[in-house]
Amino acid sequence: MHNETTLTALPTTEVIADTAAALMYSRRTILPKRLALPAPDEGDMAQIFAAAAAAPDHGQLLPWRFVLIPVAERHRLGQVFVDALLERDSTASDLELNRAREKADRAPVLMLAVVDAVCGDPAIDLNERLISAGCAIQNMLLMATALGFGSALTSGKALKSAALRSLFNLSKSEHAVCFISLGSVVSNKRMSTRPDAKAFVTTLPQEPK
Repeated sequence: MHNETTLTALPTTEVIADTAAALMYSRRTILPKRLALPAPDEGDMAQIFAAAAAAPDHGQLLPWRFVLIPVAERHRLGQVFVDALLERDSTASDLELNRAREKADRAPVLMLAVVDAVCGDPAIDLNERLISAGCAIQNMLLMATALGFGSALTSGKALKSAALRSLFNLSKSEHAVCFISLGSVVSNKRMSTRPDAKAFVTTLPQEPK
C-alpha cells in the first residue's frame, strides 16, 4: 500500500478575477439604521481585520487604527454627538439632540477609523497615510460583504469636535476619519448606478510639437 498525494487545482486567473469582480460589484452602502443582529462574531471580525492588514502601507508605518465601540459604551459616544451638536448650535431642540444621541446605537458593530499624520517616518505625507487607511477600510468592507454582512461609512462634523477627540484620547497628530458600521442587512434600497470608467479616466495628451 502506498500513499498518494492529491493535488488540489488552484483557481484560474479568470475565476479569481470573476470572483473579485462579483464581490466588489455586490458591495454597497447599507445605512446603520438598516443593520441589525446577528453581528459578525469573533471569527468574522478576525477575518475582517486580517483583510485590513493586507492593505498597502508605504514604509510599513501602520498609520491607521480602528477603535471598537462596545454596545455598553455607546451612551458615551451618544453624549459626544449631543455635545458636538451643542458646540455648533446651542439652540438645538430636544428632538435634534435625541436624534444625535441615537446615532450611536444603530449598528451592531461600530468602530472609529483613526489616522496618524506623523507616526514613523514624518516625511511620508498625510495623503499617503489616508490612502493606505482607505485601502484597509475597503478591504474590511469587502470581507464583510463576502461574509454576508452589510456595512457603511459615516462621518459628520462631530469627528472634529473636542468631545470626540477627548473620548477616543486622540493625540495631536491623529485624525478621526470616519465611523465604520457592520451588521446583518434588514432592508435594502435599490442599488445606485456605478459610474462608467469614462467618467473618471483620462489620458495625458501628447506633448505639443
